[in-house]
Amino acid sequence: MGAISNRAHQFALIASTLLFSWLAMQAVHELGHVLHAWASGGTVIKVLLDPLKISRTDVLPNPHPQFVACGGPIWGALLPACVWFGLHAARFSRAWLARFFAGFCLVANGAYLLGGSLYPVGDADVLLREGAPRWALAACGIAAAAAGLWVWNGIGAHFGLSRDAPAIDKRAAWGTALAAAIVAAAAWLSME
Repeated sequence: MGAISNRAHQFALIASTLLFSWLAMQAVHELGHVLHAWASGGTVIKVLLDPLKISRTDVLPNPHPQFVACGGPIWGALLPACVWFGLHAARFSRAWLARFFAGFCLVANGAYLLGGSLYPVGDADVLLREGAPRWALAACGIAAAAAGLWVWNGIGAHFGLSRDAPAIDKRAAWGTALAAAIVAAAAWLSME
């Protein structure tokens, strides 16, 4: 019975961490756009956080579209990393969850920029249209994704993904499930 319970908690931990990370990554990314819009004199008219669509921030007027477009990937990667660093420095026992989220945000934003350098959509389309060089998007994308993979290195045991992994932290599994449910509910409530 213990092995089945551990597997159930492992599944809950992995699934809820991925769901939370996807939705929270979009929220932090859009927060970056909002911060850059406000800093540049733009007016945020809408932030879309729909779990079934790619998030977006509508700014009108947008006097500095390139500055606003780069805010999402920059802050979408840096803020989660700062939270992880803070929790790690404070020796928080579950800082590995923030570490996973920081890595997730780095990989997601990096892949978004790299993919956008090849097939311009969303922020990459705006950045390229406003004069950013394609190679810069690709280089930033590769660097961010590589940093995310480096951040993830060695945390698989917490998720039960190594031969000598300890038992799954049941409190972490329940906590991430609750966090994912809260973020999902907030996203659903903000839908168009």
